[in-house]
Amino acid sequence: MTKLMMAMMGFLVILVQQVGGIRFVIDREECFSHKVEYEGDNVHLSFVVIKSDAPWSYGDQGVDLVIKGPTGDQIHDFRDKTTEKYEFMAQKRGVYRFCFTNKSPYHETIDFDVHVGHFAYYDQHAKDEHFNPLLEHISKLEEALYNIQFEQHWLEAQTDRQAIVNEGLSRRAIHKALFESAALIGASVLQVYLLQRLFERKLGTSRV
Repeated sequence: MTKLMMAMMGFLVILVQQVGGIRFVIDREECFSHKVEYEGDNVHLSFVVIKSDAPWSYGDQGVDLVIKGPTGDQIHDFRDKTTEKYEFMAQKRGVYRFCFTNKSPYHETIDFDVHVGHFAYYDQHAKDEHFNPLLEHISKLEEALYNIQFEQHWLEAQTDRQAIVNEGLSRRAIHKALFESAALIGASVLQVYLLQRLFERKLGTSRV
């Protein structure tokens, strides 16, 4: 019963845990490190370019991401991506590096999230053969909850990006409409001026 109570308390702690990401502004290059404690763990990552400081372009700028293992070996790279999700199995325990590169001349805001999934098996702790499967299922449920929260965070970042893109397009449409209106008014004023000049010349010719 004591083991069961401890397992249920751990399960409640799992329920309130959240997968958190970071949001940062990149100029040229930014690198982040994350330690993987166990070989064979699944590493989940996602990133979204939320916005760019480019004055007349909204949401088209991508970034490069290079993932390197503890020994410096390259695991995967992305080129000119505005959003991406990726998962890989850690072949070695240690510190993994995630380096972003911004090749555009403008600052870009990126939402980045990384989570390491680990299945804990309690063979060395559980003595009761009926109790051991319960702990294993709790461990799997923990990973499932983390994956759900990870997906929610990525979708929220996607929503933020789309909202900024839509806002930029709306501003661009308004600016275009104002410019066209100003051009139409200017053309009308020019036409009135030219007609007035034409009539003045005709009247002057008629008097002579």
